[in-house]
Amino acid sequence: MDSRENTKRPHVKLASKSQYVSYLGPMLEQFAVRDELNEVVKNRAIKSCDLMDAGVKLFPNTFKKKFTVAEVIERYAPLDPEALEAADPIEGIAGRIIALRSFGKAGFLTILDQSGRIQCHISRDTLGDDNYKIVKKFDIGDIIGVEGKLFRTKTGELTISCTSVALVTRSMRILPEKYHGLKDMETRYRQRYVDLIVTPRTREIFTKRSRIVREFRSFMEERGFMEVETPMMQPLAGGAQAKPFTTYHNALDMQLYMRIAPELYLKRLLVGGFEKVFELNRSFRNEGIDTRHNPEFTTCEFYWAYADFKDLMDLTEELFGMLATKICGSTRIEYQGESIDLTPGTWKRISFYESLERIGGHSPTFYNDYNAVRDYIRKRGEKTTENENLQKLHAKLFDLDVEEKLIQPHFIYHYPAEISPLSRRNDENPNLTDRFELFVTGRELANAFSELNDPIDQRARFAEQVREKEAGDDEAHSMDEDYVRALEYGMPPAAGEGIGIDRLVMLLTDTSSIREVILFPLLRPEQ
Repeated sequence: MDSRENTKRPHVKLASKSQYVSYLGPMLEQFAVRDELNEVVKNRAIKSCDLMDAGVKLFPNTFKKKFTVAEVIERYAPLDPEALEAADPIEGIAGRIIALRSFGKAGFLTILDQSGRIQCHISRDTLGDDNYKIVKKFDIGDIIGVEGKLFRTKTGELTISCTSVALVTRSMRILPEKYHGLKDMETRYRQRYVDLIVTPRTREIFTKRSRIVREFRSFMEERGFMEVETPMMQPLAGGAQAKPFTTYHNALDMQLYMRIAPELYLKRLLVGGFEKVFELNRSFRNEGIDTRHNPEFTTCEFYWAYADFKDLMDLTEELFGMLATKICGSTRIEYQGESIDLTPGTWKRISFYESLERIGGHSPTFYNDYNAVRDYIRKRGEKTTENENLQKLHAKLFDLDVEEKLIQPHFIYHYPAEISPLSRRNDENPNLTDRFELFVTGRELANAFSELNDPIDQRARFAEQVREKEAGDDEAHSMDEDYVRALEYGMPPAAGEGIGIDRLVMLLTDTSSIREVILFPLLRPEQ
């Protein structure tokens, strides 16, 4: 027998109003600055005590839900009043009270579950005096279970005439007033559980996010890609140029890095013989937070042996077109007042330096003048360091004068080799790489390239990155000896791509901030 079973523990029984109100003391203190809220919370505590005195459990675990609201509406909405009257009663419906209107001997309330909302009618005649008195002590926010017959009100609204109403979970706190939702953005992100209750738009976004991820996975699997999992804690921060988060493993006595990308591990799998792999999961970068960036984010990276970066362009157009059709009903979508055409075959393809000239308005004479470009970037308010090479300045020039103008889908390709340490060099111009980035609505959504599989070239690129790290670039890549060793065994020619899932969801849900599409974005500690 477990010795803990013999340990006597004090049992707090909240049997009286005074004890219950005392239990809620810390909660009441939070509302002390607003007397009206303080009184509402006290009143809710007193009604909770009344319910207990009437023998009602505040947090029972006996109710079994049998139907969703959506299932009830789908089944009964097509019926006329006579058919509703003849239909059998329904039972096992549960939801949170989000609206409550009392009229003395009868009233209406609206319940909400994950699938939707439905109106309920309660009356003394149907429930009986004692049960009706209990139901009248329920509050907005309580979760209840109901059963009864369906009918239509004079306005035609499908309504449950409740023959039974049971408390499933008592709500101790007050939902935002009048079901107008949370107005303060930080409160919405910090208390996402409340935001989901009171903001239909929030529920819609995350329901669509789930569908997007599901359709994305199906698309990859239907084309022969195998989903895999690679380490999130890595001995080296690799696969991208970014500042990592560090952690420590006590048993192994070693520092580890939260992965900034799964790329190098996925390409090891190509060496091992898997020819089409993908991973849809989290990565972490110890960088700034804004409307487009969160330190913890979701990407899908996939690698395709015997393909090149142009094959990935075609695949990406097909993927986005499919997702837009499935989620939005069309390849033409609205985003923040702009009409975006994601129809495959219509996307523009422009080389990196061509974009600097045609879209950025800079001549080759200008962008090949190191001092002129550096001075221009500094005048625009961007920082530069003395050891930055010209190609890195070109990347900043692109960010300043090209990126935000790429509203319709654009593949920008042939990036300089100096800013693409893992990309295959272009056969005709080895100073460029067979790499592209996808831009839509003025932001990057994907990065892809034909993979570098020459171990000698890869070691030289890593060595250059190490020199840059030693010179002060904390985003430069480390030397990864094991990855070079893997390439020495032979990796087939391949192409790989990473797509930002959060930004993809933003695009397909017409959302302007990345925090709107992440359930629990990183925030400073609550004061």
